[in-house]
Amino acid sequence: MNANFETIEKEKINFLHFPKTDVLQDRDDLNQRVSELKRALALGNLEHSKTKIFFEDSLSKKVVETTVWGVTDKMVILKKGSSIPINRIYRSF
Repeated sequence: MNANFETIEKEKINFLHFPKTDVLQDRDDLNQRVSELKRALALGNLEHSKTKIFFEDSLSKKVVETTVWGVTDKMVILKKGSSIPINRIYRSF
């Protein structure tokens, strides 16, 4: 999956613009995303493990490797206060 995604540092995420539309449409993909984010949260909080998050801003597809500190109904909260809207995430693992 890395081939089409540009690697970005988590410190730069706060400077990105995110459209309101969801990058996923299929119900199975949406359910898988929720499951993967829950797993990423558990890994981040229990084992302090990093997760790769594949997402898209208004310009291009990106990937960040970071620790997930929190998940709300709309956002994934990363270390140092960065966040990514859940509707812009393709996968995380």
